[in-house]
Amino acid sequence: MSEGTMQRAAQRDDQRDQRDRRAGRLRRVLVCAAAVPAVLAVAGCSSDSGSQGGDAKQSASDSSTGTGTGSASPSPTVQAAAYHKLPESCAVLSKKTLGQLVPKSSKSGKKGNSSDVLSRASCSWSSLDDNGVKGSQFRWLNVSLLRFESDTSRGSADQQAQAYYTKQIQDTRAVTGAKNLKSQTLTGTGDEATVLRYDLRKKEGDFKQQTIVARVENVVVTLDYNGAGLAGEKTPNADDLVKSAQKAVKEAVSAVASANTGSAASPSPSPSKSAAKKG
Repeated sequence: MSEGTMQRAAQRDDQRDQRDRRAGRLRRVLVCAAAVPAVLAVAGCSSDSGSQGGDAKQSASDSSTGTGTGSASPSPTVQAAAYHKLPESCAVLSKKTLGQLVPKSSKSGKKGNSSDVLSRASCSWSSLDDNGVKGSQFRWLNVSLLRFESDTSRGSADQQAQAYYTKQIQDTRAVTGAKNLKSQTLTGTGDEATVLRYDLRKKEGDFKQQTIVARVENVVVTLDYNGAGLAGEKTPNADDLVKSAQKAVKEAVSAVASANTGSAASPSPSPSKSAAKKG
C-alpha cells in the first residue's frame, strides 16, 4: 500500500470516530431532555402534597383551639338568681309571733346597719319580764337575711347561698362555751334548714340558745333565739323555745318569697320546688 492510500484510510478513520462521538453526545442530551419532565412532574406533586398537608394541619389546629372562623367558644353563663330583693327585716314576723317570743319588747325592733338592704338585712328584739323579787325572764331574738347574686367567677346564687348555709351551721357548732349541743333537720322550711340548740353559761345566768339556719333559693335566713331566768327566776324550757323559734323562722322564709312575688325581675318558681317547700 502506498503512502497516499494509507493517509486517506487514516483520515476516514478519524472522520468516523468524530461522527461516533457526536452521535454519543446527542443521545445523552436526548436522554436528559426526556428525563426533565418526569423530574418536574415529581417535584410538582410533592409541592402540592406538602401544601395540602399544611392546610389540613392548620385546619385541625384551628378546630382544636377554637380559633377558626365560626367555632369560637361561647361565654360562660350561670343560672340567674331566683330572688332579687329582701323583705323589710323588722317586718318579717307578725305581731302575734313577736308577742309570743319577746312579749316585753318594742314591736318595731332594732334594725341592723346595712350598706345594701337588697342583699343584707337584720333586726333584733329583746324582752325583759321583771317579776320583782322573784327575778326576771329574759328573751332575745335576732333575724338575719343574706341574699346572693349569680356571678360567673363565684358561681350561681344558689351555690353561694348553699355554701354560706353550711358555714353558718359549722360556725354555730364551734361556739365557745356551748354545752349539750344538739342539731336536727327542719323540714318544710325553705329548701333546707337546720336547728341547733345548746346551753351557754354567762355571768347573768344560764341561757338556752336556739339557732336555726334556713336557705330558700339564693337567700339564707339565720334566726337566733335565747332565753334565761335571771335573779332567781327559773330557766325556761328549751323545747318550748325551739318550737317558738321554728314558727318564727317559717314566717321569715315566707316573707322572702312574698317580697319577690309579682316582681318583674323575679323568675317563676322551678317546677321541682313546690310552694309548700318554700313555706
